[in-house]
Amino acid sequence: MDQEEQACIFCKIVAGEIPSSKVFEDDHVLAFLDIRPINPGHTLVIPKLHTANLAELDHRTGGRIFQVGMKIASALRHSGLRCEGVNFWLADGKAAFQEVPHVHLHVIPRFTGDNLRIKTGPEYGKTPSRDELEKHAAGITQALKTG
Repeated sequence: MDQEEQACIFCKIVAGEIPSSKVFEDDHVLAFLDIRPINPGHTLVIPKLHTANLAELDHRTGGRIFQVGMKIASALRHSGLRCEGVNFWLADGKAAFQEVPHVHLHVIPRFTGDNLRIKTGPEYGKTPSRDELEKHAAGITQALKTG
């Protein structure tokens, strides 16, 4: 285990060094309640293997994280907790507000009036030109081809 893994709070949870309120576990992922929940039932789904960001995450584990997130979203709706909807949130990198450098999917139960809002920037709602959209699409498409 390298120094980053040794310092990672989520790796310590996986290792059983820090207690957690687990809701799901298999060979590849662990899901547990967030200790600073947005709403009751707020769950984190993480890969068991230390993975700091999405670029390091293998596709199979990434898919498994999302599958487990979907199961938890369904369970939240039937759990007796207040849950009229669900948001998934995954922050990748400091600029995206990733606080713990270990991939984690937030599964957040939502209800009318819970006051959770996503603040948008000044460009939100402005429709770019078709040429600008095509330029961005071409850049993304090229990056997908090259890796």
